[in-house]
Amino acid sequence: MSKQPPVVAELGRPETPEETAARKAEFSRNYRASQSFRNLIAALIITLAVVAVIIFAVPRGEPASTPEVDVARIAADVESTMDGPVIVPELGDFWRVNAAELQGGATTVWNVTLAPADESERGFIRVGQAFDTDASWAPQVLNGSAPTDTTRIGGLDWDVYELAGRTDNNVSYALGTQAGDDYVLLYGSRSADSTAELAETLVPQIQTISEAE
Repeated sequence: MSKQPPVVAELGRPETPEETAARKAEFSRNYRASQSFRNLIAALIITLAVVAVIIFAVPRGEPASTPEVDVARIAADVESTMDGPVIVPELGDFWRVNAAELQGGATTVWNVTLAPADESERGFIRVGQAFDTDASWAPQVLNGSAPTDTTRIGGLDWDVYELAGRTDNNVSYALGTQAGDDYVLLYGSRSADSTAELAETLVPQIQTISEAE
């Protein structure tokens, strides 16, 4: 005698084959949905764990500081190349060197770019020593600007360049003087007083260059 299908309480009779198939299909859908939800939760937990490791476990140091420019060493190499003295600004506590390089071209120039060491101070001054030239070189780096005046600083006569509008290089003021065969130009975005103070500290070196040539 064959076994009769069980009576389903909700139906009061045995399930038909179609109802059995539908019930099993619904169960499968619910199971897969529950598995997907569990997988999602597990993935979120793993992601949070990885983030926590990155934040708390990976050692983090202070941001790397900008390496200091060894202007004295670079200047010594330039002096050897040019076979003559070059200007090395005295930094003191106020200035730091951003760049120091020998630039070629129609006129060879030793450039030292200075900026205030205190970040609350703004602006820069570039000290340019152009070799074997005179004041005619200055307009090449000052958008064609000619001297607007002259002044005397540290016993030397200086050309004054007051730029009505800032140049492409953000330069608003400059001072220049002859140093033997070379022309020394201080140009940047600092005030006239700040530029003059720096110029005065360079006078002994400018005189040395003049005497050497």
